[in-house]
Amino acid sequence: MGAFEIRGGNALKGVIQPQGAKNEALQVLCAALLTDEAVTFTNVPDILDVNMLIEVLGDMGVQVTRKDRNTVVLQATDINTEYFTDKSFKNKSGRLRGAVMLAGPMLARFRKAHIPQPGGDKIGRRRLDTHIRGFERLGVVFDYDTEESMFSLDGSNLKGAYILLEEPSVTGTANILMAAVLAEGRTTIYNAACEPYVQQLCHMLNRMGARISGIGSNMLTIEGVEKLHGCEHRMLADMIEVGSFIGLAAMTQSELTIKNADVASLGIIPDVFQRLGIELQIQGDDIHIPAQQQYRIQKFIDGSILTVYDHPWPGFTPDLLSIILVTATQAKGTVLVHQKMFESRLFFVDKLIEMGAQIVLCDPHRAVVIGLDRQVGLRGITMSSPDIRAGVALLIAALSAKGKSVIQNIDQIDRGYERIDQRLNALGADIRRIDG
Repeated sequence: MGAFEIRGGNALKGVIQPQGAKNEALQVLCAALLTDEAVTFTNVPDILDVNMLIEVLGDMGVQVTRKDRNTVVLQATDINTEYFTDKSFKNKSGRLRGAVMLAGPMLARFRKAHIPQPGGDKIGRRRLDTHIRGFERLGVVFDYDTEESMFSLDGSNLKGAYILLEEPSVTGTANILMAAVLAEGRTTIYNAACEPYVQQLCHMLNRMGARISGIGSNMLTIEGVEKLHGCEHRMLADMIEVGSFIGLAAMTQSELTIKNADVASLGIIPDVFQRLGIELQIQGDDIHIPAQQQYRIQKFIDGSILTVYDHPWPGFTPDLLSIILVTATQAKGTVLVHQKMFESRLFFVDKLIEMGAQIVLCDPHRAVVIGLDRQVGLRGITMSSPDIRAGVALLIAALSAKGKSVIQNIDQIDRGYERIDQRLNALGADIRRIDG
């Protein structure tokens, strides 16, 4: 397993373009199963998680054509619906959270599906209740095999229904949505997630011939149709990469321009980084971050300590709290980071503390960061990446630290960030891949 060797302290400078959105890719690629016609995807991120999903789709019988690194054509003409009982699927799906997104389109088109227990990051429990309960409302019957850790779904009686989600789950909304587009009758999903990635999926499905209204709101209405067709779809810029690059620029006192950031889809992300004191200028669809010697964390209007917490869209995405936390370590001021969704996602702070950061881990969900205002720089250490987002947070810390750092288990970083070492080295970073 590989590692990164980083020599920190370099100020970066230049232009960087974010990759296509990972979390969108894991949804829209599965939607190709809804039709036997070709679907062309552009701005596809060339990362481990997405490539593994494409590999799984190919194993199922989907014809995969790669026109270039970031353009993929999928055509699901002849699908092996029994593939889900194959050992190779179980092995791959156990490492891939996105495998759960295959269920909705399989139910819609073939009226049966299987869902493995989710794989991916070790960041806490990931329940499937929202998916399963939503499918049940559509008439799906499920059985759970405890030995195989697999849900088997029977969609023989798939019909439209009114569904009130107990939580606005992004993947749950997307999965139920894909099942409903070919179901007989009308489906209403209330308390639906309205993230840009769900909106992208809805727009793509409508171009394929679906009838979805309420896009961008928390109530989606789907009129079932008999057949869907091929289309072309461009993925948004990855908002998590955009936020990561903003934090990186501040931590390393770098001047960066983030090109083609799909600013309209970033929501409050730029505002939250500005509340940490980071200067940025939005220029059309680009974001320019000037080099800053100091950035000061704002307080609430009543003078109390700033709290940054995750919340369903249009609130702040949980995937960027690791970046907020590490960026705050060199700010002037104090911030409370509250990770509500996952109970293990803040456990990487012990590495930052070992590097010299002042952080109090209050409980599995909350950490107080006392910014050092660059008076005490971070120092390089050897550490391991526990998950995708923490891995990049540690990479940002290492790039700002004095001396050499080694980050092991970088497969976790490669799962979500495309050639991150090469792209940052082009801006002046010093990152080498070594045997871990």
